[in-house]
Amino acid sequence: MWQRLLRHKEALKPDDMSSEPFYITTAISYPNGRPHIGHAYEAVAADAIARFQRLNGRDVCFLTGTDEHGLKMVQTARGQGRETMDLATEMSGYFREMYERLDISIDHFKRTTAPEHHRASQALWQRLEANGDLYLDRYEGWYSVRDEAFYDESELTEGEGGVKLSPQSTPVEWTTEETWFFRLSNYQDALLKLYADQPDFIQPDSRRNETVRFVEGGLKDLSVSRTSFDWGVKVPGSDNHVMYVWLDALTTYISGIGFPDETEEWRKFWPASLHLIGKDIVRFHTVYWPAFLMSAGLPLPAKVFGHGFLLARGGEKMSKSLGNVVDPMDLAEQFGVDQLRYFFLREVSFGQDGSYSPEAIVTRCNAELANSFGNLAQRVLSFIAKNCDGTVDAKSLDAVDLELISAVEAHIGRMTSDFDALNLQGALTEWMNAVFACNKYVDEQAPWALRKTDPDRMVQVLATLCEAIRQLAIVIQPAVPTGAAKVLDALGIGEAERSFSNLTVKPQDWTISKPEPAFPRLELPAEMAE
Repeated sequence: MWQRLLRHKEALKPDDMSSEPFYITTAISYPNGRPHIGHAYEAVAADAIARFQRLNGRDVCFLTGTDEHGLKMVQTARGQGRETMDLATEMSGYFREMYERLDISIDHFKRTTAPEHHRASQALWQRLEANGDLYLDRYEGWYSVRDEAFYDESELTEGEGGVKLSPQSTPVEWTTEETWFFRLSNYQDALLKLYADQPDFIQPDSRRNETVRFVEGGLKDLSVSRTSFDWGVKVPGSDNHVMYVWLDALTTYISGIGFPDETEEWRKFWPASLHLIGKDIVRFHTVYWPAFLMSAGLPLPAKVFGHGFLLARGGEKMSKSLGNVVDPMDLAEQFGVDQLRYFFLREVSFGQDGSYSPEAIVTRCNAELANSFGNLAQRVLSFIAKNCDGTVDAKSLDAVDLELISAVEAHIGRMTSDFDALNLQGALTEWMNAVFACNKYVDEQAPWALRKTDPDRMVQVLATLCEAIRQLAIVIQPAVPTGAAKVLDALGIGEAERSFSNLTVKPQDWTISKPEPAFPRLELPAEMAE
């Protein structure tokens, strides 16, 4: 019967077992304050994708960092009576701490204040200049310090007291200064051709449609330097100018892997496979960034995905000005890192806005991690440890056993396809459906009853469940790496046997160590309740 089961191995393989390198980046976070839950949400999503691709056999580079220049940093530091670099260093440290605490498997954390980044930014500038795409003129127009972005009059709305607001509802101010301009208008047709030829370049489709409409409306040349402050990368040959903070920040994606030098890492990983960013900065990544790269003669990234916001109670976007910012470190301490990661990925349809509350975390994680998968693994493995001296021999399987394994395989096949398509919520839904199938099987087969009536059949059931739990633990590693590792440890699965290439069913004897609960139940603290 095991031979019949082995025929299903193809269903367990992800659709694309590509050996091509995979380079993923998050947004380069602006550290004028400590990281909030929105930063954590993006970091966890990017980490799950990176871990998935590593398990899929790909050589992965995962980059993030902090965007430490710009007027907003200067104003924040001045308001605190301190040097801007001191503020940048302190706040950048908090972002690094968040990545470590949330088990984010980054390969590079880059600061835009690093000397090598300045050199790379200036090298990119010189390429734009050599291509004839930079000229000196005077800028007069609307600028949002909070967004570090220029806006056309037609994009503005009016707030209370007649205050003009950006599309992100941030205040704008009229700015006049000498500036270098980038000939963005020259790239309108090239960008539209890019979007038409590569419809997956911008995802999801709603972000793509917004970008196409914006570019079709006509592009104006872009101001790419400032003279009203000096905190930034110096413009080559114009020392009284510093680069526009977005030109500087976007360059991190290439400076972080070696540009302008022809390093092995640069040759291997550029162009990027995926820029993962918030929906509010899609324009910078899908209009300005590809235009800069075209001008510089550099390859374009394969995909830009603009995810939605994680909203506070009441549906408000989290912001320091509203006083509703949530510290992800506090949530991780209260509920657990795996639990917080799972909630982010499972609760929100990736690409859309979602909401957060402590009650929702407790409800979701207790129902699925603790009660469904955690309890499944705990009771099966504990039963084997107690009643079978921790050992289950491989047995031939009945039709009902094969039916369960086939169902698990089918759900995992769809799960890996969803992950590859960045449908993260859909992937975890498929995983939960496989867990539900296993729990149904346990209830129907009742190994505790078979222990008295049919010990041989009991062993068959337990061997089947060990195999199903092994597969489930392997594929859920991108979401909950610590808890999944505990289950695999209890099953005796070595580190070298935890990739997707090991999903193929193997007839084997099982030696189980006494399991420790991988996903304990959560309690909602009284002070966090509504």
